[in-house]
Amino acid sequence: MKSDRNDRRILTFPAVHPCEGISAATLLGSLIALSRNICSFKSKFFYTQRRNARETIRQIGILLIFFEEIRDHFPGISDSIVLCLSELHITFQNIHFLLEDCTREGAKLWILMKALSVATQFRVLIRSVATALDVLPLQSIAVSGEIKELVLMVANQAQRGKMELDSDDENAMKWVILILNQFENRLEPDPLLIKKVLDYIGVTNWGECHKEIRFLEEEISVECSENHGREVTLLSGLVGLMSYCRGALFEDSSYGRNIDQSEGMNSTETVSCLNPEDFRCPISLELMTDPVTVSTGQTYDRASIQKWLSSGNLLCPKTGKTLTSTELIPNSTLRKLIQQFCSDNGISLSKSRKTSCDISRTIVPGSPAAAEAIKFLSEFLARRLRSGSDEQRNKAAYEIRLLAKSNIYNRCCLINAGAIPPLLHLLRSAEGADPSTQENAISALLKLSKHSNGKAAIVEHRGLNPILEVLKNGAKLEAKQIAAATIFYLSSAREHRKQIGDTPGLIEALIELMKIGTPCGKKNAIVAIFALLVNHRTNHKKILSTNAIEILVNLLSSSQKEDLVTDALAVLATLTDTKEGSTAALQASAVPVISTKLQTVSSRPGKEYCVSILLSLCTHCGGDVVAVLARDQSLMPRLYPLVSEGTAQARKKARLLIRILHKFCESSSSTLPREIAQEQFIGVR
Repeated sequence: MKSDRNDRRILTFPAVHPCEGISAATLLGSLIALSRNICSFKSKFFYTQRRNARETIRQIGILLIFFEEIRDHFPGISDSIVLCLSELHITFQNIHFLLEDCTREGAKLWILMKALSVATQFRVLIRSVATALDVLPLQSIAVSGEIKELVLMVANQAQRGKMELDSDDENAMKWVILILNQFENRLEPDPLLIKKVLDYIGVTNWGECHKEIRFLEEEISVECSENHGREVTLLSGLVGLMSYCRGALFEDSSYGRNIDQSEGMNSTETVSCLNPEDFRCPISLELMTDPVTVSTGQTYDRASIQKWLSSGNLLCPKTGKTLTSTELIPNSTLRKLIQQFCSDNGISLSKSRKTSCDISRTIVPGSPAAAEAIKFLSEFLARRLRSGSDEQRNKAAYEIRLLAKSNIYNRCCLINAGAIPPLLHLLRSAEGADPSTQENAISALLKLSKHSNGKAAIVEHRGLNPILEVLKNGAKLEAKQIAAATIFYLSSAREHRKQIGDTPGLIEALIELMKIGTPCGKKNAIVAIFALLVNHRTNHKKILSTNAIEILVNLLSSSQKEDLVTDALAVLATLTDTKEGSTAALQASAVPVISTKLQTVSSRPGKEYCVSILLSLCTHCGGDVVAVLARDQSLMPRLYPLVSEGTAQARKKARLLIRILHKFCESSSSTLPREIAQEQFIGVR
């Protein structure tokens, strides 16, 4: 009977009652093992709840002797004894859970702030031990008189023992509350007072501080997902405090070491031509599971719009126009697209909703204390970037990289504090320095470029050239691919596309990365090119003047990565939308490659891009392409599903392509002998 639950939320106690009919020997063996596990906590240090934990472990240690004595002189155990042992087993499980939580890595500050509740839990559990021992028929158990006296002593002490809030824990809690109040009142706390708290809970370096933040953030996510959020204000304040400590108080050079790469701090961030934001409900910001269209033509998730309407609102939330009808029309096409997108990209709708909630709730701070703590920290980091030592500037860039990773409010504070100009200066001066400085600076800029104000600040402060320099000559391929992702986010703002496209050498550098980069680097370069192409004919011509199409066709021929192939198809579909692009694609032998991809690519968007490319080639390059496609007997079966299942645009293009092929076949069969018609296909590329 294992008491350990790795997925258990802190300060929850999911003890399992021993199975009905369990043998006395099995129950006793499990109880002994559980008692030993509890006694093993003697070797661990308790920063809080020291007296309560020590007393609990001492009492369990005495009872362990009793259990081992029973096992060594195993008598026939009555049902009443088994019942008492079962109750002790449940209580011991919960004691083990509580001790785990009190020594849990990363949870020191939270356990301190829950000290009163934890002390109460110790008291309840020890009273439960006393109750079970009180009804235990001790006289009928064949153990020595000394052992019985020890058990009676434990029962008496457990009944009368005081498990109270430790005065030192209480004082430390008051210090934390004072610090949070000072932040809330826009007063920067005394570093000595903060250090006093950190020393008390044993947070002595950057890594331990980071673990505390990670734990607190996970607790906030759980609170939000469970829809009660009672603790969010306090948790957010503590995150703000510990973020301030990590960034402003810990000067040790251990930052970033042994950090979990799943946190997204590795430099393999990728972007995509497919924008899931188009699939989100404008009200809830979550992926729509049941999209419906209202009378204004706007689409919302059914649950969100129904809640809006039931509140008495008769205006379209997105357009502000009066709804002429409250009828909700199912958008089955969009629902299929969303389901296909999730399937193609391995996305769980439930996880997507959680991610959306996690990000959208960061638009505003979780508490006033957190808001002011991040403002103070942002100003500190901006100063460090401007006037710190090389190591301090590198660390400041790394802190910004962490803070801005997935928090919109943090990005805003950092931008307002003026972090972007010194980050750009650090990027310029990073040449020949530690490669980590360049990577941290470009990564920090990437995170800030996701904010609209960040995009504007980077462009206004002439940030394109240093970013281009990293893209061309970055110390590592990882830095180059981060630079490409940054260009994508900058290009997502329409007003910057021309300036970015006009930057000498930038498009060529993206093309080169698309050719030689890692899969992640190629993907980021492709998507950056896609962003530059959107509604911008000048950039379209510049990209066509390079060998971009040849590289894209070669990539499609060689790559098996579904997401990379889909993005490459998206760019090629955009480029072949003109006669010049279609001609270049034909010269690059794109026809057989795209025809093959239509058969092999599994994603619905990928198939639709293939149809778009083939239609453009037929339209702009005429009979030669049509003749080749008409020979492919497997093409029609691949087109027909898109006529019924694709998007409106895809259905239209699939029908047009089918019509062109039918027309060609009809005209060929009526004007030429079969042998002559077949000879036309020889040598056609």
